[in-house]
Amino acid sequence: MATLTIRLPATKHQPLKGFARARGVSLNKLVEEWATVALAQLDAENHYRLRATRGRPEVGLALLDTLDRTLRRRWARKKVAG
Repeated sequence: MATLTIRLPATKHQPLKGFARARGVSLNKLVEEWATVALAQLDAENHYRLRATRGRPEVGLALLDTLDRTLRRRWARKKVAG
C-alpha cells in the first residue's frame, strides 16, 4: 500500500472529516472510495471511447434518442402520479 499526502485548507478538511464520520468511515477510507469511483469512471470512459472507434455514430445516436424518449415518458408518468 502506498502513502499519499494531500494538502487541504482547514475549510475543506474539517467538513470532509465530518462527512466521513457521518458515513461511518475514516477520512482515509472515504478518499479511497472516491478514488475507486474515479478509476471505475475512467475505465468506463476508456471502454466506450474504444467502442466508439469501432462503432457507427448513427446507431449510437439512435440508441440515445430511444433512451431519451423512454426517460421522458417515465418522468412524465411520475409527474402525473406524484
